[in-house]
Amino acid sequence: MSGALELSGLFIDFGAAPVVDDVSLSVQPGECVAIVGESGAGKSLTARALLGLTPTGARVRLDRLVIDGTDARGLRDRGWRALRGARIALVSQDALVSLDPLQRIGAEIAEPLRLHRLARGRTAIGDRVRSLLQRVWMPDVDRRARQYPHELSGGLRQRALIASALAADPAVLVADEPTTALDATVQARILGLLREIVDRGTAVVFISHDFAAVRRIADRVLVMRAGTVVEQGPVSEVLENPRHEYTRQLIAATMHRPREGSRAPADPVLVATGVSKTFDGVAAVREASFAVAEGRTLGVVGESGSGKTTLARMIVGVEDPDDGGLRWRGRHRVQLVHQNPLGAFDPRWTIARSLREALAAGGVPRSDRRARVSALLAEVGLDPALASRRPIALSGGQRQRAAIARALAAEPEVLVLDEPVSALDPSVRERVLALLLRLQRDRRLTMVFVSHDLDVVGAIADDVLVMQDGAVVEQGSVGSVFAAPQHPFTRELLEANGPVSP
Repeated sequence: MSGALELSGLFIDFGAAPVVDDVSLSVQPGECVAIVGESGAGKSLTARALLGLTPTGARVRLDRLVIDGTDARGLRDRGWRALRGARIALVSQDALVSLDPLQRIGAEIAEPLRLHRLARGRTAIGDRVRSLLQRVWMPDVDRRARQYPHELSGGLRQRALIASALAADPAVLVADEPTTALDATVQARILGLLREIVDRGTAVVFISHDFAAVRRIADRVLVMRAGTVVEQGPVSEVLENPRHEYTRQLIAATMHRPREGSRAPADPVLVATGVSKTFDGVAAVREASFAVAEGRTLGVVGESGSGKTTLARMIVGVEDPDDGGLRWRGRHRVQLVHQNPLGAFDPRWTIARSLREALAAGGVPRSDRRARVSALLAEVGLDPALASRRPIALSGGQRQRAAIARALAAEPEVLVLDEPVSALDPSVRERVLALLLRLQRDRRLTMVFVSHDLDVVGAIADDVLVMQDGAVVEQGSVGSVFAAPQHPFTRELLEANGPVSP
């Protein structure tokens, strides 16, 4: 049987060693093949090569590339333009960037119809656009078609991007990290939509760093590391019996057993009673009541807009509640670790200067600061030689460790972490989580850990708050809430995250 996509012997380099080294794959109609790996593995470069979209300066060599019966190996720009959209289409990670901000959603979806002359006349094109939006389960189709991308949520934007990619009914759909930036329940819906597209006969290449997502959608999987395929096979076989150590690490990084009764109950260091916060007439947090126990980790989970970050900002004192109160037991130093350390650091300053500033604010004498900078970096597992670098010169994991070091400079008793690992690759995320657990043990820290990922919360938290639309809808120990969720939204989150333990 001839595949919808046939690729063999793909090499990509930029004048040095190959960054994609002898990659081959085939995808049948109605099949989803996943390419999984971490940043730098070469998976996105491989995906772009399938569409003739490799970066300027890249040298591409391949033995064979056939897309829906068309030999694409020697295509020029004009040939690729005819093929893209009609035979093979791309759904990228960032729909806000991929969609034209000046075009309404309906016009964006109509563009490939006009380009490939698949519908003529305003009525025919409008009917086809409406049908495509209905196919991706877009709510309130007529209103959404008139809106601009910035007026849609992340999940709705991604649906619009998929509808645009499907407009010309391509045989092959390449989905490059299409759910990475989405909340768990939205991600589950998009994965379900993509699986439905597969089941209707489209061949899908699914690019991801997340085995949990791959488990939900793919039939076969290729595991890439440093440009090469280190393992491949049916998803069930690779998941149940991974042969390569790297594959085992990736799988372990997306499957955690929730902590059950990990530590004895402790007295609260913070009690919140009926805390509320409103912005421009919209309630961000509504009458939240909870306690943070000393020496334990409280996980705060929910989707975007649920009030998690606003609650975290009130705990550290950046925002004041409009109603209710936060009562601390005694005096406590509280520090915040942001989701995006690149934005939190001054890009002009070296890491050493940023740490020295934090130490000065904490009252450390000038004569002691240099030694303390080295000690802090060593404590978070960074080479003190990295102190002379600026944030942009560090990897994502290194920057997050540096951000944790800066927070520790003030000798806090309480650490509030807002989505601190959501942007990290699985193995890097595991190392940062292990670091936080060690620091908590060594420094007797109390932590508040904000996340949309229940699997991550299960790995690190003792207790959990579940937030929806600004309200705390469920709370308790991680073990009890995850094992027997009482609220429908908690159950939906758990189902959307997939298995939280092997």
